[in-house]
Amino acid sequence: MRIASVIVDVPAKQTDRAFDYLIPAHWIETIQPGMRVIVPFGPRKIQGFVTEIKAESEFKKLREIIEPMDLEPVLNHELLELGNWLTDNTLCFKIYAFQAMLPAALKAKYEKKVKLSLDARLEELPLQLQVAFKNDASILWEEALKDGLVPILQKEAAKGNLEVIYVVKERLKKKKLKYVIPLLSPADLEIAGNNMPQRADKQKEVLRYFVNNTEPVELRQLLSQLSISAATVKALVEKEILTEKDMEVYRDPYENRTFARTEPLPLTEDQHKAIMPILGSIEDRHHEVFLLYGVTGSGKTEIYLQSIQDVIEKGREAIVLVPEIALTPQMVNRFKGRFGNLVAVLHSGLSAGEKYDEWRKIQRKEVKVVVGARSAIFAPFENLGIIIIDEEHETSYKQEEMPRYHARDVAIERAQNNNCPVVLGSATPALETYARAQKGVYKLLSLPNRMNKRALPAVEIIDMREELRAGNRSMFSRKLFDLLKERIDRKEQSVLFLNKRGHSSFVMCRDCGYVMNCPNCDISLTYHKVKEQMKCHYCGFESYVPTQCPECSSDYIRYFGTGTQKVEDELGKILPEAKVIRMDVDTTGQKGAHERLLKEFHEGKADILLGTQMIAKGLDFPNITLVGVLSADTMLHLPDFRSSEKTFQLLTQVSGRAGRHELPGEVIIQTYTPEHYSVELAGTQDYDRFYNREMMMRKAHHYPPFYYLALVTISHEQLMTVVSATEKIVAYVRSRISNHAVVLGPAASPIPRINNRYRYHCLIKYKREPELNKTLKAILDQYQADPKSGLLVSIDVNPFILM
Repeated sequence: MRIASVIVDVPAKQTDRAFDYLIPAHWIETIQPGMRVIVPFGPRKIQGFVTEIKAESEFKKLREIIEPMDLEPVLNHELLELGNWLTDNTLCFKIYAFQAMLPAALKAKYEKKVKLSLDARLEELPLQLQVAFKNDASILWEEALKDGLVPILQKEAAKGNLEVIYVVKERLKKKKLKYVIPLLSPADLEIAGNNMPQRADKQKEVLRYFVNNTEPVELRQLLSQLSISAATVKALVEKEILTEKDMEVYRDPYENRTFARTEPLPLTEDQHKAIMPILGSIEDRHHEVFLLYGVTGSGKTEIYLQSIQDVIEKGREAIVLVPEIALTPQMVNRFKGRFGNLVAVLHSGLSAGEKYDEWRKIQRKEVKVVVGARSAIFAPFENLGIIIIDEEHETSYKQEEMPRYHARDVAIERAQNNNCPVVLGSATPALETYARAQKGVYKLLSLPNRMNKRALPAVEIIDMREELRAGNRSMFSRKLFDLLKERIDRKEQSVLFLNKRGHSSFVMCRDCGYVMNCPNCDISLTYHKVKEQMKCHYCGFESYVPTQCPECSSDYIRYFGTGTQKVEDELGKILPEAKVIRMDVDTTGQKGAHERLLKEFHEGKADILLGTQMIAKGLDFPNITLVGVLSADTMLHLPDFRSSEKTFQLLTQVSGRAGRHELPGEVIIQTYTPEHYSVELAGTQDYDRFYNREMMMRKAHHYPPFYYLALVTISHEQLMTVVSATEKIVAYVRSRISNHAVVLGPAASPIPRINNRYRYHCLIKYKREPELNKTLKAILDQYQADPKSGLLVSIDVNPFILM
C-alpha cells in the first residue's frame, strides 16, 4: 500500500496541511513527490501537490487519487523543502508557496497532450504506443488515461522519447511551424536524384540540399534559401521522398535578434580583487554572501559574467535577478551575448506562453543561466552554483501579496541548500545589507572607481524656492533650461527624470481648498489628462473632472502637481525644436514598447528622454551628457521610514546615467528641500556619509537594521469593529512578547480606507523574539477560522510599504 501526502488547492486555515490519499495500484510506479494530482475533496475534484509518499497513514479510510497531472514532477525536492520554509517565514498558506514557484500557464484551464519528442522514432516505441501515435504525433491525456497507457508513457518519457505538453484553452497555445524532413538516407536520396527526369531541376536541388543536411528544416526557410515554390516540396512529399510535419518551436521573445558574441574583458585591478573571493567560494562549494559595492559604472556586470562563466564550466547553474524595470534589452544583450542559448529570460513583459516555454527550457536542463525578475528565484535548477542579485536595494524584490517573500532571503536560503555563493550588487546598498557587511555577516567587496578612472558627473543642486522668488514659475530652473538648450545645439542627449506618474496629482479649488477625494478610499483622486478623467489608483473608481468647485461653486478649480504628460507639454512650449521620447507606464504598456523607445533614443532619434522610475536603472548610452531631476523631494514626504534612503538611492542611480563614456556628464537636481541630507549627499554621491547619518536616525527611532519589523493590518467595513479587533490583537501581542520589543498601535493606516474598508494597523519592532512567529500565526489562524466576522487580517514580516 502506497500513500501520498497532498497539499490541496483550497487556500484556507482548515485545509492548510497535507491530506493523505491512497495511490491506486496502476499509478504506484507513476506518482512521485512534486507532481500535481487531481484528488477528490468533499464533493468536488481539485488539484493538489504531492509532497511525500509513505507506506502508512494514521487515518483508516482513505480516498484514492483520481489521476496524476504530470509525467514528471514540476517541483523538485529542493523546491518542496523551500515551500515549507516560505510557509513558516512569510506565514502564508502552503498552496500559495507552491503556486508562486510555477509559471502562470500551469495554473490555467488546459487540455493535456502527450507528444513524441523531436528525435523519437515511432518504430522504436512499444507496440501499443506505435498504434496510438500512428496518425498523429500527439495524443490527448484523457485518451491515454482511458487506454491505461500512462505507466508505459512514463517509461518512455524517462528515456526522452515523449513529453507532456499543455494546450491551455485560450490561455496558451504552443507555437507550431511546418518542417520538411527527409524520409530516405543520404545515399538513397542521391539515387532518387539521379533517377529524376531532366526537367525536374528544382526537385533535384532540394534533394542535393538534403543529402548534405539531414536535419528537419522549416518550410519557409527552405523555400527562401533555395528560391523554390511550395509545389516543388509537395511533389517530393507525394513521391514519399520527403515528409512535412508540424513541429513545436519555443516562442522566443528574442527570435529576430542576433546577439553579437562578446568575449570576457580584461579585469581592472579593483575588479580582480573583488572577483577572487567569489571564484574561491565557487571552487570550494562553500556558501557565502558577498556584497559587491561599486559606484555606478564601475564594471559590476563583468564580474557577474565571469563568475557565471566559471560556474558553467564546472557544470553548474546560475540565477541572476534584476529589478523588473531594469530588465532592459541592454541587460539581456549582455548575458545573451556572452552565453548565447544557454540563457533563459523571465520577466513580466513576456506572454504567458513565452514564460512557460522559458520555464520548460530550465526544467529540461537546456539552459544554464536564468536572468529574470523576482520570481526567477524559483527557477527549477537542481545544481545551483551561484545566485546574483543586481541592484539589491530595489523594493521590487519584495512581493506584496501572499507569499510576501523577499527574493534576497529566498536566494540565501537556496544558496545554503546548494552550498554556493550569493552576490548582492549595488551602488547604493540597502542599509540592512550594508550594516550586515560592516558586521562581517556578509563579505564586503568594493569597486570604488568608475571604469577607465572616469570622474563621476558634476552635480549641482538647485533650490526651486529661489527660482520662485526670482519670478521663474516654470518647472525648469533657468540653469536646467540653459543646459538643455546647449545640449541640443551640441547634438548631445539629455535625460529628464520625474519622480512619479500620472498627469498631475490632484484637483484642488484655489478659493476654498477643496480637494477631490475618492468616495471609497480616503485618498485624493489622480488626474489623467489623456482621458480627461479623475481616477483612484487604489480601488479603480473613476469620475469626471469638475469645472466648478462642488463645495463653493468657484471656477478656480485647478490641478496641482506635475506628471510626465505635463512636462512633455511644457517642453514643447519652451523648446519646440527638441525631439522628446516619453517613457512611463502609459507609453510602455504595449509589449516591446519599452525596447522600441530605448532603441530610438540610442539611435539618436530624440534629444531628450523623459521618464519615471523606469529610466533610472541600468541604462548605458554613450551620448547622454546631462541628467535633470525635476522634483527630487516628492518621495521625502511619504509616511515611510525608508523615504530618505529611497530618495538617496534614486538620485544616485539617476546621476549615474550621465557621462559614462568619453563625454563628461553634468547632473542638475531640482528640489524644494536642498538642505535635506539625502538630497545633499546624493549630490556628492557620498554613500558612506549618508549611511552614517541615516543609521543614527534609524537607531534613534527603533527601525531596521537595529530592529526587525512586523506589520499587522486589519480591515473591515465597520470602523468600530476594526478598532476593537485591533485593540484585542495589540493586547494579545503585548502579552506574548518581551518588554524589549515595541508595539505601536492600534493606529489608523496612512491610507485609512480603501474600497470602503477601514484599515488599522499595529507595528511591532523587535530584536529577538523566538515566540513571535507562533504568536502571529495564532492571530492569523484565529481570524481566518472565522470568515463570517468579515475581518481581514494580513501580516507582513519585514514590510517594505507601511501605507
